[in-house]
Amino acid sequence: MKTYHINGGFGRSSIYVGERLKNLKNYLPDSQAIIITDENIKKYYQKEFPDVPVITIGTGEGIKTLATIETILKKLIHFSCDRSSFIVGIGGGIVCDIAGFAASTFLRGVKFGFVSTSLLSQVDASVGGKNGVNLDSYKNMIGVFNQPEFVICDIDLLSTLPKKEISNGLAEIVKHALISDADMFNFIEKNYQKALSLDYDTIFRLVTDSVRIKSQVVQKDEKESNERRKLNFGHTIGHAIEKIEKAGHGRAVAMGMAAAAKFSQAKHLINQKDVSRICSLLTDLKLPTALEYNAKEIISAAGKDKKKQGSDLFYIFLEQIGKARVEKISFDEMNTFIASVFNK
Repeated sequence: MKTYHINGGFGRSSIYVGERLKNLKNYLPDSQAIIITDENIKKYYQKEFPDVPVITIGTGEGIKTLATIETILKKLIHFSCDRSSFIVGIGGGIVCDIAGFAASTFLRGVKFGFVSTSLLSQVDASVGGKNGVNLDSYKNMIGVFNQPEFVICDIDLLSTLPKKEISNGLAEIVKHALISDADMFNFIEKNYQKALSLDYDTIFRLVTDSVRIKSQVVQKDEKESNERRKLNFGHTIGHAIEKIEKAGHGRAVAMGMAAAAKFSQAKHLINQKDVSRICSLLTDLKLPTALEYNAKEIISAAGKDKKKQGSDLFYIFLEQIGKARVEKISFDEMNTFIASVFNK
């Protein structure tokens, strides 16, 4: 097991890579605990839950709403929860986002932790202290910064994931390598088949490296004022694609990273060989890279990006594989690029 810590203004968070769900009871306080999970996780793993009340929610991006939060808060009242109560989200990114937001708003905030059950959640959503829900089609538009007490990344839980969800998680792993660690990128290139087949040692290393990178970035910049923006590589256009096609976060980000790599080349930062390596690896990982969408639709969706500041936005470019930079550009510049590369 590997352990990482984030000491932030919103609390101290400990991330345990390789810990097991069956040991969750060892991390719970003596006060009342409540589990929030989804229908699928409950079906597969409830036998490993500690004996505490369970709030079960649905699955899919469509339940990541304020209506779901209201339902949870009413159930917390029903269970007579108070400020000493502790909430545990057991699930993927959607469950962790919802559980963290509910905990952060109930009675102005109670403590919480996560058991992360998807690859995407283990390397992204559960780590870093972002909690929130969507508003209409706008992703994570409502939320808070608040650190979980702990995150348990149980590698064995990944065995029940559909293959497309493995690829979705690998997209964020590639992102971490691209922005921060060229050696990690090389390792993925050489071991992508083992990653897809969930070879334990390979996945353990990739989750560990991703948590290391993300925890270091969040430690420097908890509220995304500078360094943490690099974690958004591929996300501006990726989120736009995600609004148009509900293909999964990782798949959309893969296309966003392919676009961002081409944008970096257009800015004379990386060369065609680097772009080809990036797109080839994403393809090997069963992720899409073709930008076959209507440019006007992408421009419209990207224009509502949370990172915008007036007529500008912060965009993440690659200076080389393993090194990213944040640059403030105009929407006009980005829109001109989008119109030049999207096929329809």
